[in-house]
Amino acid sequence: MAAVGLIGAVVGVIGWGGFNTVMEATNSLEFCISCHEMRSTVYEEYKKSIHYSNPAGVRAICSDCHVPKDWTHKIVRKIQATNELWHKVAGTIDTPEKFEAERLGLARHVWQTMKDSDSRECRNCHSFQAMDFTHQRPKAAEQMQKAATDGSTCIDCHKGIAHKLPDMSTGYKSLYEELATLGKSLAPKTGDTLYTLATKPFWLARPADADATSDGKLLAATPVAVLARDGDWLQIAVAGWQQEGAERMFYALQGKRIFAAALGPDAVEKVVRSKTMTDPDTDQVWSEGRLTAWVKSDGLVADRARLDAYGAEMYNASCGLCHSLPPTGHYLANQWIGNLNAMKRFIGLDDEQYRFLQKYLQMHAQDTGGRHE
Repeated sequence: MAAVGLIGAVVGVIGWGGFNTVMEATNSLEFCISCHEMRSTVYEEYKKSIHYSNPAGVRAICSDCHVPKDWTHKIVRKIQATNELWHKVAGTIDTPEKFEAERLGLARHVWQTMKDSDSRECRNCHSFQAMDFTHQRPKAAEQMQKAATDGSTCIDCHKGIAHKLPDMSTGYKSLYEELATLGKSLAPKTGDTLYTLATKPFWLARPADADATSDGKLLAATPVAVLARDGDWLQIAVAGWQQEGAERMFYALQGKRIFAAALGPDAVEKVVRSKTMTDPDTDQVWSEGRLTAWVKSDGLVADRARLDAYGAEMYNASCGLCHSLPPTGHYLANQWIGNLNAMKRFIGLDDEQYRFLQKYLQMHAQDTGGRHE
């Protein structure tokens, strides 16, 4: 029996040693770049990063960032990695073109994993407690200390630290195209509530063609009620608030600088006002009004949830790369104007996209509660 026990122990030790040897081998840099999908893409990017070459001569390899060190999480990660074998066989990213097409989705998956673990693998080498803020650049020290206080995690601000950032615009541009396609197939009926996808001209009377001079413009994400349909034209009603002395603008909510429509002189005269009030905080006089107009039926969508998803994607893509995203409800609706304007030079949005993003943030601000009408 003693001999059997000894043999069992020896076999167990050998088996355990072999298992750990295989585990360590799959953590090596050589193993990670043994397939061309990694070797010719992310590995080449990694070689240009500070994790590969730096003044201290300390190199972090793939497994340092992507494989947990503790036993339980490591085994879970190894099991999850077997899914990658299927994609290798299927050729999901076996060409540069395929890889680029999937880069955004792949990056987001890794970012979310790191965020969910509180950047556990980053913290194997970096910790707020070990940082000497006096040896950091002043701006970096300020941001690091703020992150430590706020409970931010590494990946919130360091998404492009080792690999090329994906084109973040592909996500919201794709959603925009989906919304535009849905708009083309829309068959509006009387009583429907629709939303403008982008800035859209309107006319007080149905014009002979869309080239006629308009009487104003509806801003993106403005709700309109369908009153009647005449071929490709819709008679709609749009509601809003006007501030005394600035009646050329319809605002979505009283006291909030959320643009709903820009009115021409004739349109101002046609507004039917239902009530007037004085804001107790500012003494400004506001009137709620309604305007009937005609618009072309294109560029309108019925799905408010998808419109919000488009805004959320744009917010994440434009503002979530350099720092942790503040919740949309972190600021008041009017505060979002200045905060977003301060960051405008850092984001690559055209004017139309910028206006949409601002309105999305304002309609989900601290004092609007996500109200849309």
